Amino acid sequence: MQYTDSNLQAYAENHTESTSSLLSRIHQETYAQVPMPQMLSGHLQGRVLAAFSHMLRPTRILEIGTYTGYSALCLVEGLQPGGLLHTIDKNEALETTVRVYFEQAGVAHKIKYHIGKAIDIIPKLDEVFDLVFIDADKKNYSHYYDLVLGRVRPGGFIIVDNVLWGGKVLTRSDQCMDKRTQALANFNAQVHHDVRVANVLLPIRDGLMVLRKK
Repeated sequence: MQYTDSNLQAYAENHTESTSSLLSRIHQETYAQVPMPQMLSGHLQGRVLAAFSHMLRPTRILEIGTYTGYSALCLVEGLQPGGLLHTIDKNEALETTVRVYFEQAGVAHKIKYHIGKAIDIIPKLDEVFDLVFIDADKKNYSHYYDLVLGRVRPGGFIIVDNVLWGGKVLTRSDQCMDKRTQALANFNAQVHHDVRVANVLLPIRDGLMVLRKK
């Protein structure tokens, strides 16, 4: 998930705003106790998400893929007073832990935590979003995009994680791609040619696709 020189990566992190003690603890506990800890956004990407949130000053955020709550806590930092972040995850096993983190951060009242399938939950959300972050099952990225685009205000942003997928998206088209890689390659092509959005792919961590709705 890292494409820059390790020394440059360390330099970038050392010259990026430090995280809170709670975020540092979530990072440590996730890597010590939770399967697939590489799913965590981490320091640099977390600060990028927080920066977008501070720049946009959103009133409504949607996150698809809560995991251990790290990225939600980064995104919620820029919410305007009275704002709300909806976050969706199907993993019931992490719910208690994540809710404790939200309480400890003092932002539980700013977060609506949904447990279930995003494809079922999103159509029931009567909201217009300023910012959407997608970081869930890769095979459904195109479905999530189609579901949320109409719920994003003009000028709002959609940020999508893991679009480089460890470099596997560079696999030649005449070679066999696994289903998740093919889904991500198709998604990247889909949004790149979608005239309803302007896009930039940032090679941060495992790749962030940043989309602005026109």
